[in-house]
Amino acid sequence: MRARLSWRGVVQGLALALLVGLCALLLVAEPPVLQALRNAVFDQYQRWRPRVYQDTAVRVIDVDEDSLARLGQWPWPRTRLADLVQRLQAAQAAAIGFDVVFAEADRTSPGAMGKLWALSPAGQSTLAQLPDHDAAFAEALRGGNVVLGFSMRQQNSADASASSATSFLKPLPLPHTSRYVQMGAPASDFIPSFGGIVPALPDLTQAAAGNGALVFLPDNDGVVRRVPLVLQVNRQYVPTLVSEMLRVGQGASNYLLRGDEAGGGLAEMRVGAVTLPTTPRGEVWVHYTGAVPARTIPAWQVLEGKLPADALKGRLLLIGTSAQGLLDLRFSPLGTVIPGVEVHAQVLEQALTDGFLYRPAWSHTAEVLAVVAGGLLVGGLALATGPAVSGLVTALLIAAMAWGGWSAFVDHRLLLDPLTPALAVFLAFLLPSLWRHHASEKRRRWVAQAFSRYVSPNLVTHIVDHPEELELGGHRQHCSFIFTDLAGFTGLMEKIDPAAAVGLLNTYLDEMIAIAFRHQGTLDRIVGDAVAIMFSAPVTQPDHQRRAFACALAMQQFATDFARRQQVDGLAFGRTRIGVHSGEVIVGNFGGSTMFDYRALGDAVNTASRLESVNKQLGTWTCVSEATIEGCPDTQVRRVGRLVLKGRTTPLTVYQPVNDGLAGPVDLSALAAYAAAYALMAEGSPDALAAFQALAAADAGTEAQDPLVQLHLARLGRGEQGDVLVMAEK
Repeated sequence: MRARLSWRGVVQGLALALLVGLCALLLVAEPPVLQALRNAVFDQYQRWRPRVYQDTAVRVIDVDEDSLARLGQWPWPRTRLADLVQRLQAAQAAAIGFDVVFAEADRTSPGAMGKLWALSPAGQSTLAQLPDHDAAFAEALRGGNVVLGFSMRQQNSADASASSATSFLKPLPLPHTSRYVQMGAPASDFIPSFGGIVPALPDLTQAAAGNGALVFLPDNDGVVRRVPLVLQVNRQYVPTLVSEMLRVGQGASNYLLRGDEAGGGLAEMRVGAVTLPTTPRGEVWVHYTGAVPARTIPAWQVLEGKLPADALKGRLLLIGTSAQGLLDLRFSPLGTVIPGVEVHAQVLEQALTDGFLYRPAWSHTAEVLAVVAGGLLVGGLALATGPAVSGLVTALLIAAMAWGGWSAFVDHRLLLDPLTPALAVFLAFLLPSLWRHHASEKRRRWVAQAFSRYVSPNLVTHIVDHPEELELGGHRQHCSFIFTDLAGFTGLMEKIDPAAAVGLLNTYLDEMIAIAFRHQGTLDRIVGDAVAIMFSAPVTQPDHQRRAFACALAMQQFATDFARRQQVDGLAFGRTRIGVHSGEVIVGNFGGSTMFDYRALGDAVNTASRLESVNKQLGTWTCVSEATIEGCPDTQVRRVGRLVLKGRTTPLTVYQPVNDGLAGPVDLSALAAYAAAYALMAEGSPDALAAFQALAAADAGTEAQDPLVQLHLARLGRGEQGDVLVMAEK
């Protein structure tokens, strides 16, 4: 047994280790569902604690709805954009960035309009001599510190199949005003790669002080949580709009990339005096603020000269649009939709205030270790202790994880995921607990099944559900009792083989007890061939009287048929006497501290036993007290008499079922005649004797005479009156 328990413990330990290992591997693999859960936690952090806005050098020049209403629909002529740039340069802006791609020529230029309009050659020649809008815009860009945007083109299968060693080295159509310096481990394998770019017009590209990619890489749910700082095209690094704004604004020439020696990929990017913590893919986590009007300046105010002279001096200005019709809107973790240019602005604000969120390379390892350590701890407790201890430890551990994740975010701006480790720890608690519960239930069912072979099933179930009732003592309960005894069995055992007699008795008792169990009775005891059954204990049964009466009838019917079958086979198997009574008793465990003996004690128990015994004197087989009959409406019974049992002074009204184990229909006329004769006897009428003589005469032609009629006829013949019978036990 000890070896079996030891092997079971080993198997459980291995299963727990396998479960925790699978959870850790799942966390390492990061399937989309876990990524979504982690992102949901990080989003909730930001909603609870968004970044506090600090007034920095960053402003958005917003082509908003009012600007479009005042100055005309988008796209504006490049001459107007040139005017906007010149005004911003005159205000001594540190850098001006366009969240717009100027990939096509201005269609409102004179030359383009001349081709569109049906003009004479002379008219077209005159328009062609007017300044080109793109040229005017390029000239404004040469004024300095302007960053243009370009878009990225995904690499398709045709591009991939056509790629070669020389195509990777094909130069990009961008001015090489900056270069990347790599330090530490190489990170190129982690940086997102694209098939090409869609740049601004060549003259505009060359005139600008910087060119940055306008790319967002949202998660699967469309939320922009990270913004890239560097990308790859043809194995060549290219900056994004945010990176170029920082470089141009500081007058820097180079980007310094530091690879992460431990986890691979990029660790940080330095632009001038600004250090940007990055993900291995070269992105920064955005810590969003709510809507801040001070961040935004409508474009029309700049073009109409409505701003103070120093409002733009030394600032990083991003030109973009919040107009809904222009569709540059993004989903934020705060559950809001914001313009893409504002996302860039918030990243620049974080760069200037060191307000970035950090998800360090060790965070994933820490989460995996939390799964392994926490899972083994709570799983081991779930297998070794009860659910209260292991559940409490699990709850405390999950609460500690939640508190740690939130504190890390609030105090250190760290993004640590408490949810997926907490789910793994809960799973490590739940499955062993279910396993332990299943094993416990299996043992419980086995014990109940085994115990039920010896004790009533309802008693077994009740004790299993209420183990506190195994304690000594009892309580008052109104119950019904059946006592049975087999007549003549001792003499039968002297005449036949004892083994055969025991087998016969076991068959008889099996069915008698089965009948009791079918009526939800509780086996109180078996003494030889006698059986005691109680109802309404341990489980209260409001209809216990009806159950006891029906059970007694079924028992008597079986016992009569069983005796008849044995007699046919030549065995003098006797009839069964049954007594039924109801009353208040004390029910509980009276077996002492070393033995469980659930039974009832009280006068009602003794009375039921005496009613079984008086059947021998009455000539009946079943006696039922009035206390039981009161709970059995519509029963077919007849009065036996008011019996004064041994040890009692008060008569007890007793009834006999009319068939008393006999098959066939009830003779209602004979039943009515007996009731009339009994009424005369109870009244003390002198006509009672004649009435019972008439009943006896009616029985004279039958196979068996009615024992109650013969009993009362003899009493009346001796001069006794009334229906009170003083019973002396024999």
